[in-house]
Amino acid sequence: MPKFSLEKIVNADRDLVFQIFSNCDNYQKLVPQFFPSIRVRSTRGSVSVAEEHLILGSIELVIMAKHVSQDPLLHDVFVIGGDAKGSHIKQEFIELENATKILVNVDLKFKGKMMLSSLFGRHDFKEYYSKILDEFSRISEN
Repeated sequence: MPKFSLEKIVNADRDLVFQIFSNCDNYQKLVPQFFPSIRVRSTRGSVSVAEEHLILGSIELVIMAKHVSQDPLLHDVFVIGGDAKGSHIKQEFIELENATKILVNVDLKFKGKMMLSSLFGRHDFKEYYSKILDEFSRISEN
């Protein structure tokens, strides 16, 4: 299954970058081309559970995701249901002088038709996810 790491430098304050990247409530408003639908089902402290419609390239995923935040250092996304159940995305935020470094580890797991499509289709999930990060970075810098 697709497993990859990415690194981005964002020219913005770490607290701001963390808020934009970790607040799943705003994904649909900020990047509707990647998240056409988000419905937060529950929030308790630093943990949120949301139903998400995610577009990665030509693949559309409907998932239930648990977002766990350690403000402003870490944002973990655990896919607890749907097309990519068992997937995990870890975003680590490192403060630099006048910038923020984001380290991202992605471990995608697909089931059924999605698994066959990911195995036999021409999908560059690292490139697709990088585009999402680029858009969040652009928003953070403006």
